[in-house]
Order: sequence, then C-alpha cells, then structure tokens
Amino acid sequence: MEAKNTVIYAGVDVAKATLQVHLLGRQNEWSNTPAGLRQLLKALQKVPGVHVICEATGGYEQPMVKVLHEAQIPVSVANPARVRAAAQAQGQRAKSDPIDAGGLTDYGRRFEPKATPPTSATQEELVALTQWLQQLVSGQAMAKTQAEHHQDPFVRRQHAKLMVHLRGQITAVEKQIETLVEKDAELRARVECLDEIQGVGPRTAWMVLAHMPELGQLNRQQVAALAGLAPWVRDSGAMKGKRCIGGGRSQVRVALYMASLSAARCNPVLSVFYKRLRGNGKL
Repeated sequence: MEAKNTVIYAGVDVAKATLQVHLLGRQNEWSNTPAGLRQLLKALQKVPGVHVICEATGGYEQPMVKVLHEAQIPVSVANPARVRAAAQAQGQRAKSDPIDAGGLTDYGRRFEPKATPPTSATQEELVALTQWLQQLVSGQAMAKTQAEHHQDPFVRRQHAKLMVHLRGQITAVEKQIETLVEKDAELRARVECLDEIQGVGPRTAWMVLAHMPELGQLNRQQVAALAGLAPWVRDSGAMKGKRCIGGGRSQVRVALYMASLSAARCNPVLSVFYKRLRGNGKL
C-alpha cells in the first residue's frame, strides 16, 4: 500500500509528556518537549513522502503540528472517535500508546485523510482570546448564581469584588478581540457579515469564526453537520426514530444557542421559518 501510494504514513500518539511514534513498522518514544520534537523531526525528514497522522488531544498536539507545518511535513489531525471506531471495526479492543500509534498509521493508509492546513497567527490568537472570554463569562454566570447564598458579610464583600474583577476582565478581553479584528481586514469583513444578521452580535460572531474557520468554504449541509446541528436520521425497517442533533463542534453550538432564541423571536426571516416548522409539528 505504501509503495503504491508513494506516501509513508506515520502514526503519532500524543500525550502530555510523550510522543509515541509508529514509523516504517517500528515504534519510538520521545518526550513531548522541544528536544523531543527535534528528534521526531529528524527521524521524519529521513523518510521521503512521510505523512503524519495524530489525534486532537485537547491541545497537547499543537506544538508538534506547528513544528511539522514549519518543516512542510503534511500532518492530519484526526477525530479521535473516528480513529477508535476504525480500530474497533477491525476487532482491536486493546489500547496502549504503541497500539494507538500503530492504529493511527493504519488509519492513514486506509482512509488517506487530507492534510490539516496551518492556521494563521491571527486565527490562533482569536481562538485563544475567545476561549478565555468563554471561561470568564462562565465564571461570571456561576458567581451570579451563588450570590444569594452568601450571608456572611465578609464573603459578600469578597463576592462583590470578584464580580467587579470578572467584569473588568471580560471588558479587557473584548477590547483585545476588537483590536485584533480591526487589524485584519478579512476577519473584520467576516465579523461584520455575521453581525448584520438580526440575533447575532459581535461575541457570537467571534466565537463562530474562532471555532469554525471553514465557514464560507462549505455548503450549508456541511456547515450544519460540522456545528453538530444537523438532525441525524435514525430509521431501521418500520421503525422511524426521533431525529437528534449531536457531535460536531460544541463551542459553535453553544455560541449559537442564545442567538437562535433571539432570531426565532425577532429575525424577520427566521422567525417566520421557525413558526412554520412549529406549525408543521416539528419539536
């Protein structure tokens, strides 16, 4: 298979501390540090046509992906659920770092995934800022729900200071995002385009564009599926199952929730559409 495709797939199981590499039938382990990444890069550069396959691991894979992009070595960041399902389809129930690395190599050979394109510095900064903004907003919401339970005077004073601090942090990060958007003409145009939709505000536009940069390059069915908003069919024989949404990018789905409630009430196009669907018996 490798000779036919002239592509050599290398599976890398990324952990917080280690990189387990399956390359040319051999296993190697290096540390997930700058020194370990240099060793990995040195080994990969000796193999013409190498293509790295790894999984999204909550950010631990990002330093490796960045190094590979800079070295112009193709790398695919795969969905862990799909990789695991592919292994289980072959009867592979055991799980370890070497087994997972070999499974990633096999996944590459069988499915030949497209290389994950590099992200711009602006996109990386937008993701980091919106993630921090979401953490602050969630912390503020949690603190608000706890306010009525604080009876001790000292605790109430400290809680008031915390709320002031969180509001200040939210204002600061929003200003930082506005500055970032203003410096990038393409990003500014995309934010303005989304902001024109009644029910969508700047914060929603930032979150959507941060976590779905493909928006504008896919058709509406693909976008709905990517956001986890496409109702999946669940039929079997005479049984007609209830259609449910799921999967996809949860950050986008959460960001769009309040916008959708507002649009269902106030958007002159979507409110009519919503009422028609409800009138037809949709849940």
